[in-house]
Amino acid sequence: EQTRQRVQAAMQELGFRPSYAGRSLRDGRYHSVGLCVNDITKFGNLSMIDGIASAAREHNCAITLVEMSKTEEFSLAEATRRMAALPVDGIIIGMSRMAPDFETFDPLPGIGTVIVTMYAHPRVTTVDSDHYGCSLLLMDHLFELGHEQIRYIGGPPFSVDEQFRRAGWQDALEHKHIKPQAPLEGDWSANSGYEAGRYLAEHDRTMTAIYAANDQMANGAIAALRDSGLRVPEDVSVVGVDDSLDPMVPHNELTTVRFDLRERGRVVFERAVPGISRGIEAIRIPGTLIERETVAPRRS
Repeated sequence: EQTRQRVQAAMQELGFRPSYAGRSLRDGRYHSVGLCVNDITKFGNLSMIDGIASAAREHNCAITLVEMSKTEEFSLAEATRRMAALPVDGIIIGMSRMAPDFETFDPLPGIGTVIVTMYAHPRVTTVDSDHYGCSLLLMDHLFELGHEQIRYIGGPPFSVDEQFRRAGWQDALEHKHIKPQAPLEGDWSANSGYEAGRYLAEHDRTMTAIYAANDQMANGAIAALRDSGLRVPEDVSVVGVDDSLDPMVPHNELTTVRFDLRERGRVVFERAVPGISRGIEAIRIPGTLIERETVAPRRS
């Protein structure tokens, strides 16, 4: 015991800490997973990081984060090259926009790789929330309440999430033999939702519902409708996606779809860590419809 105390005192005095490199040589693992995203400020990426961090903590692992360009295309090969040069056991790549080498990409052998995207890949596991299925959930809810003239406010067209949410909206209408009207394009912000909502209020009095592709744009659209003298939901029902407003909007009224981002983070993490992965999969995690006060039966 006296020897142990002397050793600990010397460690404290000298600032000694265990060798990370030595430990990795001993057990063959770095106990860290690499995460590559192209814009950590976006809600979806922040939520993904939160879910992955929670899963990593449960497995006593760290996260090594690399941010690629916010504005330029980045290749999966380049993201993998940068991550593989770091001490990581697996690689997670958040692909919010289509990578130019997606179809031809080959993962590095011996290191688990997961791409967070709705697109399936023949050689890499992909995991994401079901951005197509969430549109079907919302559209079925609006159909059940008699709505048919459902306008769409989407995000930027380069966004993979936007592409699948828009496809779900369009396919749901066409399945009901309803011709979709031209969608409006936003940038995920409340201000862009406000501009789109104001345009619809001024130019389209046949609509009875608006599907905005995220909660921020939905909230902006609601403000624009009310400023234009329309009532929500008595005149126009509004729905969004992601259930992100609760922390910042008091008495949140918005009907939306909530994704289990903690579950997505756990699944992504476990598929990236060698020894836990289960082969090549395309995993889509369904959302949950959250019914609140911005939807009502279609007015007569």
